Amino acid sequence: MSTTVTRTAAFTITEARYVGAKIGTDLRLLHNLYGAPAHARIDAFVEEAALLLRDGYLGTVSYGFRNPSSNDWKLRLRYTATVGGQLVDTRPGSLPTSAAVAGCSFYSYLSYSPEFLNLSSADQMRVEAALPVSRSFGEEPATRSGNIGSGNGYSRNGVGVTRDDFTAF
Repeated sequence: MSTTVTRTAAFTITEARYVGAKIGTDLRLLHNLYGAPAHARIDAFVEEAALLLRDGYLGTVSYGFRNPSSNDWKLRLRYTATVGGQLVDTRPGSLPTSAAVAGCSFYSYLSYSPEFLNLSSADQMRVEAALPVSRSFGEEPATRSGNIGSGNGYSRNGVGVTRDDFTAF
């Protein structure tokens, strides 16, 4: 005899905002440690992540500091959308505290999920127009020599993000 369980619950904006709020806590801690991003931008980043996560359109989103002349990350927090599997819901925080970011600018880079890329151009433009962050196309900053840490994850109802952080040597 076998049993099959079907999950029909939808991932709601409330659940997505719960995950987004944890990203927002990390960004506020980043601001406290390194002076950026601005508090007004944090709210927009949180809502952007929540909306894309709710609809299954978030691939990854990174926040941190990059050297503008070499386009290298000096400090990066990267969140990767995850559905099912081994999701964890940890406390925000545990950020790198001694990254050398003097002379670097705050930067964010977002990639979309395959679900978003499969939308028509018109639907992609509609989704992007509804987001609180206006992004332009660009090349993702590189990671050179440094330390990568992982282990944080934020989730609710089978959907969430895993976070890894990179600090350049």
